[in-house]
Amino acid sequence: MSAEAPSRLRRAINGPMLYAFILGDVLGAGIYALMGVLSESAGGALWAPLVVALLLALLTAGSYAELVTKYPRAGGAAVFAERAFRNPLLSFLVGFSMLAAGVVSAAGLAIAFSGDYLATFIDVPVVPAAMVFLALVALLNLRGIRESMSANLVMTGIELSGLVIVIVVVAMFVGSGGGDLSRTTQLPEGAGVAGAVLGGAIVAYYSFVGFETSANVIEEVRRPSRVYPRALFGALITAGVVYALVGIASAAALPSEELQESTGPLLAVVEATGLHVPSWLFSLIALIAVANGALLTMIMASRLAYGMAEQGLLPPPLSRVLPNRRTPWVAIVSTTVVAMLLTLIGDLATLAETVVLLLLLVFISANVAVLVLRRDRVEHEHFRVWTFVPVLGVISCVVLLSQLRPIVWLFAAALLAVGVVLWLVSRRFGPAPTESPASRGEV
Repeated sequence: MSAEAPSRLRRAINGPMLYAFILGDVLGAGIYALMGVLSESAGGALWAPLVVALLLALLTAGSYAELVTKYPRAGGAAVFAERAFRNPLLSFLVGFSMLAAGVVSAAGLAIAFSGDYLATFIDVPVVPAAMVFLALVALLNLRGIRESMSANLVMTGIELSGLVIVIVVVAMFVGSGGGDLSRTTQLPEGAGVAGAVLGGAIVAYYSFVGFETSANVIEEVRRPSRVYPRALFGALITAGVVYALVGIASAAALPSEELQESTGPLLAVVEATGLHVPSWLFSLIALIAVANGALLTMIMASRLAYGMAEQGLLPPPLSRVLPNRRTPWVAIVSTTVVAMLLTLIGDLATLAETVVLLLLLVFISANVAVLVLRRDRVEHEHFRVWTFVPVLGVISCVVLLSQLRPIVWLFAAALLAVGVVLWLVSRRFGPAPTESPASRGEV
């Protein structure tokens, strides 16, 4: 099967759109919300774990570039696991981990949206506001992929402008004698360099994991083998440079103790400079950035649920598509409802670390799958990563997993247990799984 095989989904995403999709999801995935949480581990040296997280993310991104261009099917990691390991339960768990990570991430972003940034305009309870926000995101998702991508292009430009504002106003602030650049090398009291940077990299990694969502829209990308690697690596490197500069700016403008107190840390940074940037304007930019991250995450989750249903790994109704819009409406509604329920947890740090844990399990599977599937040949051209990259990718994932808190492991285990129950119920009472394109060798 060729890289651009017929699909029931509309191929409406070109190279610039895909670059903006990945960049928008990465930039909106946590930098506006998690800088305060990151400072708890890294102190003022915020840039260091951000750079380390970028390097670690690039390892697994290399594996994704090979797998996605080799097997361009919606379903992403679940498709790769099924093809490589031929184990229905393992394939389901990989896909379910990705799906769970998506809805947990959307819940965390909805909470971030409904915190200090929204309070600049209206003071409402966080959880109800988060649920209304997710409902609005679902409506845009239902409207269509082209409309969602067009909205993403605009929102990505806005959220990038917000980060540029942070960098510029802090540079002016420091240039006029304000701030303290020496804080950019200060670690929390009693912390060692390796421990602080690695511990911070766990949180920082959450700000980069948006790249994997792109695998689940690959059936809607034109010329995927050519377009995908360029968009993926270009977006990650762009985000990494911007993140490092924002980390330096945040530490220079505010002590880490003050960053940790705010759920809108970048707003606090801008206000600390004393320059005339209206709080309402920056809060609006931050809200748009977080909304963009949530939109792209929910696009991924719904397309993944659709792809898994197409493979027979989830109930067939999840593959139902609106006849005119050609969007997977049952998958969109289902993932939105689950994300709404997860907002009841309310702890952004726990949600973020749970997303990282689930995705690290997925990334281990993807990195191993690259090596296993080297023996499999396809007719179309695709990206090929150096062999040592997936090996290092597995090692980096294991190291990061070792740094996660026990409560995060328990929460993730509970989610996976739900997945196992769903799988067993589907096998016992549902229709027999159909043979997927991956197992037929058609991807």
